Amino acid sequence: MHPRRSGRGRAESGASRGRGAPGERGSVAAELAIGLPAVVLALLLGAGALGAASRQVALQDASADAARLLGRGEGADAAQRVVGRAVPGAGLSSSYSGDLVCVTATSVASVGALVRVPLQASSCALDGGR
Repeated sequence: MHPRRSGRGRAESGASRGRGAPGERGSVAAELAIGLPAVVLALLLGAGALGAASRQVALQDASADAARLLGRGEGADAAQRVVGRAVPGAGLSSSYSGDLVCVTATSVASVGALVRVPLQASSCALDGGR
């Protein structure tokens, strides 16, 4: 079999013309159409998980601040404001045990539109303000 000559005098082989075997035409587009949504979903879930982790850290920090406020004798409304400012929509509960005041803050993180992850953080401080 002789190589075909293009209009400019160069020889072209079958592989260099960019055509695969018959029946493989469009397979790259089909693979991309199947693979791309999976990659996008994985990226979105990863970003959502990072957001949930960030919210958990903020919730833990806010619960520690609230426990210290209650330990100093501040009111429960001041502790709720601190938690609410750090994590909007978070709930707060407190309990006293001996000379400790413990605070539990709760929230929900949304990962995408369908996945909701409950978050909880607890912290205790010395109760010196009562």
